[in-house]
Amino acid sequence: MNKSNTEKEPAKKPSMSFGQILNMSIGFLGIQMGFALQTGNASRILQTFGADVDKLTWFWLAAPLTGMIIQPIIVHYSDNTWTRLGRRRPYFLTGALLSALALFFMPHAPWLKALIAPVIVGAGTLMIMDASFNVAMEPFRALIADDLPEEQHNQGFSVQTALIGVGAIIGSLLPYVLPAWFGVAKTAPKGTVPPNVLYSFMAGAVVLVATVLWTVFTTKEYSPEEQASFQADKQEESKDDQEDKNQSAIAEVFSNLVHMPTTMKQLAVVQFFTWYALFSMWVFTTPALAEHVFHIKAGDTSSEGYNNAANWVDILFGVYNAVSAIYALLLPKILTKISRKKIHSFSLIMGGLGLISLFLIKNQYLLIVPMVGIGLAWGSALAIPYAILSNSIPPQKIGVYMGIFNFTITIPQILNGIVGGLLVKHIFNNQPIYALVMAGVFLFIAALSVRWLQDDPEKQSA
Repeated sequence: MNKSNTEKEPAKKPSMSFGQILNMSIGFLGIQMGFALQTGNASRILQTFGADVDKLTWFWLAAPLTGMIIQPIIVHYSDNTWTRLGRRRPYFLTGALLSALALFFMPHAPWLKALIAPVIVGAGTLMIMDASFNVAMEPFRALIADDLPEEQHNQGFSVQTALIGVGAIIGSLLPYVLPAWFGVAKTAPKGTVPPNVLYSFMAGAVVLVATVLWTVFTTKEYSPEEQASFQADKQEESKDDQEDKNQSAIAEVFSNLVHMPTTMKQLAVVQFFTWYALFSMWVFTTPALAEHVFHIKAGDTSSEGYNNAANWVDILFGVYNAVSAIYALLLPKILTKISRKKIHSFSLIMGGLGLISLFLIKNQYLLIVPMVGIGLAWGSALAIPYAILSNSIPPQKIGVYMGIFNFTITIPQILNGIVGGLLVKHIFNNQPIYALVMAGVFLFIAALSVRWLQDDPEKQSA
């Protein structure tokens, strides 16, 4: 492009109506419904197939490992792809179809027991499911930046956040609602997933595909030429980065990893303790509360008592997801009054208190109270680190750095996957409730480490 073009006033993206923004983001509802079914029920399913509590983290380990590999590569290629279907849509459509298949096959693993142990099938589908969610999620986030003018970005991400919450609530509550309201059986023979969980996963697969298809067919993407016209004043930046674009995906990721901004390195410390704690919560809450509050013996996964406990955990996860959705929508207003660092630190402390208090509470209904604190931590973790990060990285590299930032989420989960079960077995005497207490302490450490974050005080909007 010649120099005169770089001096032109860039074209402006047209504003979108609320309905158009909703269409663009509705697929996230289905993705998060599937993700909530995974986080709320994967341990339950794996235990049903014969996994010991201290081995659960090993099975969950596949999920962050695949996410760490898949997400930066997907972001790189979606940044530099154009097909007849567009730039981002091929990726989240492919991710949705693969996620739906994994949601269907995971609870049906006993069908294949003549060929391979159900617990291995369950672990394999968990890995495919998480990888597929990663394929779908980041291109969905990038679509907001691609299609909306800057003044609508907050609205776009707010709508997306609300849909994340709605999907997570539906996915969390469905295994409880089906037996409570529709009489679906909640127990099954030993080694078999109860019908309420099986039907919930099947419903999640259908909703996931339907909502993503809705976005694919109702949302258009701007061509590379149109995107270039919107960034006419940034052509020199793009020229400087041409060498990066000509590298392979792996080379680009490692090049930018070496030169990551200081704030991103500081965020990595906060993220480490945050996501180690969250991984413990997802893996151990069901077995911990089944034993500690419902007094179910370890290994008893086919009784009505165990399934009542597991269904109640789904309710609790629905509560924290509902709190996080409301909190995330309120954060832009709150952040006009209080700094991001203070809010994130407060939220993590509340989450830490929530996790530790699970040890002290013996009444199942009182367990709802700690979920409020956990919901504040989850809502903040989904929003504020990304807001801080977006102000500290070059705009032309936001895609690849968002992918690299995923390492700060997956690496602590991988470490937890390796050592978490060993701690439960050898340090905590096979009592997973102490893994939740440790998770609470880690959230306190994360809150403390926020203090040393460098964040531009002039940029406080999320």
